[in-house]
Amino acid sequence: MATESTNTAETQTGGSGKTIALVLAAVAVVLFILGLMGDYAPEGGGLSIDPMSQFEVSPLFGGDELSWFVPSNVTLWMGIAIAAVAALLVMGTRGRAVIPGRSQSMAELVYGFVHKMVEDVAGKDALPYFPYIFTAFLYIVFANVLGLIPASFTTTSHAAVTVTLALTVFISVTVIGFAKNGVGFLSLFWLTSAPLILRPVLAVIEVILYFARPVSHSVRLFGAIAAGHAVMKVFAGFAGAALIAPLAIAGMVAIYALELLVAVLQAYVFTILTCVYLKDALHPHH
Repeated sequence: MATESTNTAETQTGGSGKTIALVLAAVAVVLFILGLMGDYAPEGGGLSIDPMSQFEVSPLFGGDELSWFVPSNVTLWMGIAIAAVAALLVMGTRGRAVIPGRSQSMAELVYGFVHKMVEDVAGKDALPYFPYIFTAFLYIVFANVLGLIPASFTTTSHAAVTVTLALTVFISVTVIGFAKNGVGFLSLFWLTSAPLILRPVLAVIEVILYFARPVSHSVRLFGAIAAGHAVMKVFAGFAGAALIAPLAIAGMVAIYALELLVAVLQAYVFTILTCVYLKDALHPHH
């Protein structure tokens, strides 16, 4: 009887927990839609949509002047993303339980995923550089996902942030390449598998492509994130018009779901390209 009573109580608790979760999810969806519709403003009987306003960098404590040492909304949300990474890896795993909880399981899952990626793509000799790659992956994921919260700021939608990340990777792998291989690192640009007469031309092309890496590495990330957020804001603006509001809201929710996927996918692409570049630095011989 005691066991049956316990099971009944657990079932009721679980049912009430699911109900609360559904209510909170519904409230979150409503708040999200209202938040995204913030850019809508009737003006002259029409629609006024400004999807680019969400990318404006502004001082955190008021004023109009920005300088090197003035905290801005970018500073705030970069700090929040870093705090989220620390919370997952430090607070989430502080128990070090044999049977992990949700937060520890998530941290271990992400750790194993990135660790396997580095080992599979760049090789075991790339594992000493795993901490940086892992940290970059988590930061980009959290920065992208946090940017989907209404009234937040997406730091990865700015080229200044993604270019810094890409240049860090570019400079690091170049230094590692020369440190590990010396002048032999230049063999990366000399395609021994190509006909001898074509090798000088291909070498020039390879050098150009090599120095274009940080451009493509950064533009791919901030371009995808900025474009997705701009499209969401456009749909949010049209949601203020009564006639097309249902279609606009449905499109906005669909794009939001797509942006969640893009947020993780772009972090994955940035990370796996980092592993590819690191592999070239460690093993430049074609």
